[in-house]
Amino acid sequence: MSLPDWIILVVTLLVIVSYGLYKSRTSHNLDGYFLSNRSMPWGLVLLSIMGTQASAITFLSAPGQAYTDGMRFVQYYFGIPLAMIVISIFFVPIFRKLKVYTAYEYLEQRFDGKTRTLTSLLFFLQRGLSTGISVFAPSIILSSLLGWDIMWTNIFMGGLLIIYTMTGGARAVAYTQQLQLMIVFTGMFLAAYMVVRMLPENVGFADALEVGGKLGKLNVITTGITEKGFNWSDQYNLLSGIIGGFFLALSYFGTDQSQVGRYLTAKSLTESRMGLLMNGIVKVPMQFLILLIGVLVFTFYQFNNAPIFFNEVQLKKLEQSGYKDSLAYVQHQYDSVAVLKQKAVLNYSGARHAKNEVLVDQSVQSLLALQQESDGLRKKVVNWLNKKVPGGDGNDTNYIFLRFVVDHLPVGLVGLLIAIIFLASWGSIAAAVNSLASCSMVDFHRRFTKHTDSAEDEYRLSKWYTLGWGIFCIVVAMFTYNIGNSLIEAVNILGSLFYGVILGVFLVAFFFTKIKNSTAVFWAALLAQALVLGVFILTRTGVFKMGFLWLNPIGAFGVIGFTLLLNKIMAAKKERG
Repeated sequence: MSLPDWIILVVTLLVIVSYGLYKSRTSHNLDGYFLSNRSMPWGLVLLSIMGTQASAITFLSAPGQAYTDGMRFVQYYFGIPLAMIVISIFFVPIFRKLKVYTAYEYLEQRFDGKTRTLTSLLFFLQRGLSTGISVFAPSIILSSLLGWDIMWTNIFMGGLLIIYTMTGGARAVAYTQQLQLMIVFTGMFLAAYMVVRMLPENVGFADALEVGGKLGKLNVITTGITEKGFNWSDQYNLLSGIIGGFFLALSYFGTDQSQVGRYLTAKSLTESRMGLLMNGIVKVPMQFLILLIGVLVFTFYQFNNAPIFFNEVQLKKLEQSGYKDSLAYVQHQYDSVAVLKQKAVLNYSGARHAKNEVLVDQSVQSLLALQQESDGLRKKVVNWLNKKVPGGDGNDTNYIFLRFVVDHLPVGLVGLLIAIIFLASWGSIAAAVNSLASCSMVDFHRRFTKHTDSAEDEYRLSKWYTLGWGIFCIVVAMFTYNIGNSLIEAVNILGSLFYGVILGVFLVAFFFTKIKNSTAVFWAALLAQALVLGVFILTRTGVFKMGFLWLNPIGAFGVIGFTLLLNKIMAAKKERG
């Protein structure tokens, strides 16, 4: 990066931190540190909800996801609007009426302490691991820019986040997310604008979409239905998005403390509901536009030479291995195909403007054949990195947008977009660490300590819990490097392993009011968790294939089914004496 880019990056980050610290003044108790004294208007609640979900992974990995797999990932979000309605009607009134700090307090009142402890532990496990992956996302950027070892960038980024989150609490998180999202949306719009502007003179936005569409990247709606019936292994389609995505969103926004803690900061029930419902309205279009940037970047590289592999660090490993000559040969072939692709895509664009349908069809067929050849050459590099190079990682999805930004955007905008990815990371990770600390303090420390702490003592201890979780997330980030998926997909897979079960416990609590047997619920949750993990392992080992979104309804209905069964068995056993 150039000096102006570094100046813009540093100044933007300093402004955000200063603003957050300025706004972080609040009462020194749990209500102030974790819930900002329940005083936030719905607009701030909305931005805080969006900022918590829209991490660096969203802006770093989602465009790469669209570049490699097209727009179909947007279907993952189709269940969110319906989930927001259900949460607003059933979940929020109960949480607000009981004035809980965490969602899991309610479970002790409804069932018992062990059920509350179990769900809190499941939350700790998935949210702690997910946040560690989120710490890794901005570390990728710093590692690429400075050439530092990823271990040191993890420590550096995690350290900054710990200081930022420990100092400010929920109020700093909410106010900085407001400013962060304004900068984020401005920067992403500018990125999309610049991609289109850098296309050849006779190629506009509509042409770029046409090219992306012809090459299969505008696959927004996919049914998952094939000649053999519904494809359960298809990760993203209309049915899995609406059903699996609904259950995932219902659990994430309704039972994950990182989100529950955001709308519990609202000043009233109406303000909480408004924040959630507006999130349901804007989330799908927002994600659509972010993915569309990935399609535009893909189109840009049809007119310009694309790297054969976007992770330069891994490519250098290959260059220094025994495959150096093979890589040079494949790179030469790849560059030759790129020249032919550029001619083919220009021919297509010209034929389209001239409305020459015959030439359009010929150009499309030529372009598709060349793209297939290009993909084949890329796969060779991926295969060498995955199987032949020690420490190799053949997944470069997370580096595609970053490499485009650094290589092609003008001075100044590069620094702003890098700052955006940092800001998104800080907002979401700060909220997650804050929620982990609140659960540690409220669901465990308060319940199991033998001492009576003052409000000031609890405030001070909460900061120490924040520090502890921050260190844990840094440790997790250290083991994230060879995760094998795009970061955005990895986080969602991890969430799906636990969210369904946590949701199932709450569904039993809310809607099966006649069930009072807490032991039945506790064991049902454990059995359902074992079922979900078993299904996941079987899909990974190839025994059968199923998309990860289906793990969410399996977990939820598993808890309900096992609860009803165990409750009946235990009731019958009790009657027999």
